[in-house]
Amino acid sequence: DVQLQASGGGLVQAGGSLRLSCAASGFTFGDYAIAWFRQAPGGDREGVACIYKSDGEIKYADSVKGRFTISTDNARNTIYLQMNSLKPEDTAVYYCGADARDYGLFPAYDYWGQGTLVTVSS
Repeated sequence: DVQLQASGGGLVQAGGSLRLSCAASGFTFGDYAIAWFRQAPGGDREGVACIYKSDGEIKYADSVKGRFTISTDNARNTIYLQMNSLKPEDTAVYYCGADARDYGLFPAYDYWGQGTLVTVSS
């Protein structure tokens, strides 16, 4: 049974950093694609970063490229999203996702964590 639990959100000033964590169980990282998405109030869920199952390629949304880093710790079964140089427009609920198929930054993943709120003040 695949389960994901995101944590690490909070309130941070613009220019600051946060690291989100997603505790995963029920699957092996190499067998599933994993990703971080976010959803601002009134907005659609948008892809932030992903790791493809097929070849381990990492892809970022243009809006976060150079500021965010996705990574995994296989020993801890945890997915991370390191967020630096945060901007007010990064404010959103952040979700981790996993799927046996590669969807990249398209929000068609079968499994989702519960979301963690990130608020960036100006």
